[in-house]
Amino acid sequence: MKTQGSRERPHILLTNDDGIQAGGLLALVRALKDSADLSVIAPEHNWSAAGHSKTMHKPLRAWPTTLADGTEALRTSGSPSDCVALALLGLLEEKPDLVISGVNLGANVGHDLTYSGTVAAAMESVIGDISAIAVSLDTFEDPDYEPAARFIAHLASRMLQEEGDEPLLLNVNVPDLAAEAINGVQVTELGHRLYRDMLVTRTDPRGREYYWIGGEPPAGIPEEGTDIGALSEGYISVTPLLLDLTDYAKLSQLRAWDLSFEAPSG
Repeated sequence: MKTQGSRERPHILLTNDDGIQAGGLLALVRALKDSADLSVIAPEHNWSAAGHSKTMHKPLRAWPTTLADGTEALRTSGSPSDCVALALLGLLEEKPDLVISGVNLGANVGHDLTYSGTVAAAMESVIGDISAIAVSLDTFEDPDYEPAARFIAHLASRMLQEEGDEPLLLNVNVPDLAAEAINGVQVTELGHRLYRDMLVTRTDPRGREYYWIGGEPPAGIPEEGTDIGALSEGYISVTPLLLDLTDYAKLSQLRAWDLSFEAPSG
């Protein structure tokens, strides 16, 4: 993946789904700025659970802004995947060597990936033929992003050394532990999330019903070798992903079905 040509430092694009002023994004900037040239493009507000959305029905806008440490950045009106698409389609003068999305507040494991704006941004990068990392921290309260950011700086350095014809897509989840308490790193597969959603019905002042999707936070089955299992044991989870959603095991089953069909006339 050594695409930086004659430049001495790699070019990394940073984005997220928690919004341009989120602490996890700033932690990545601090961890990476001494070793890479950074471009920061992120949504102007939180897009959690936005999935892989793409804005097609209205214009997208981008405005210069600065992060809390003075780093220059762009905030956009679009989704996390929009941010990456804008960058790769020409908003940046030069395409990045790597895209990193995060550090997300809350783990993205198992079936979460179908909802995650954080992971969607990384997927958009791979669609654009550039390797990407999505990184999340397994907590929603009092986050310390530094251990996750430092690990991602290490992982990014390793990825940028990799030779290959196909881009890599890695989903990383970091336990909510002090750096010295993390047990290590496991390469994992996706686990099984247990969702406990419920529909909350309320009434507005005019007597009309409206709804919240609520319920308890999701749980998971901590099986050995999975992202959920690794987090439960205090390990960083690194899961390689593919965009190919084909269920290859079911192909022969479906090919055995009689699917011949004659459309009704008239």
